[in-house]
Amino acid sequence: MRRVLLIVALMFAPGGSWAHVFPVRSDPRVGTTVTKAPAQVSILFDGEMEPVFSTIEVRNGVKIQMDEKDSHVDATDPNTLAVSLLPALAAGEYHVEWRAVARDGHLTMGHFSFWIKGGKP
Repeated sequence: MRRVLLIVALMFAPGGSWAHVFPVRSDPRVGTTVTKAPAQVSILFDGEMEPVFSTIEVRNGVKIQMDEKDSHVDATDPNTLAVSLLPALAAGEYHVEWRAVARDGHLTMGHFSFWIKGGKP
């Protein structure tokens, strides 16, 4: 009987350790137009990520990678994924692609665009 109660209790226990991580906000924000090129792109997630497996890339409209290839989980905030951008990006559309792996191994992927003033139709 005790085993049955233990199994039932475990079935209804909170499952926080078995969740994916999802983006909360980004900088630059999804779909916005900025007046000058940002120094980096960062995404805040709702949970901690595995630094080795979580990545972010930024490409221009012709798919050339425009970041410094230094994608990383922030050392002071394990919920933030960031990448530095090349200096002096031109006006236009930029595509951000990210992969976030939660501490429990679950993968979430996504993408969004932002524009630098003068490049949005």
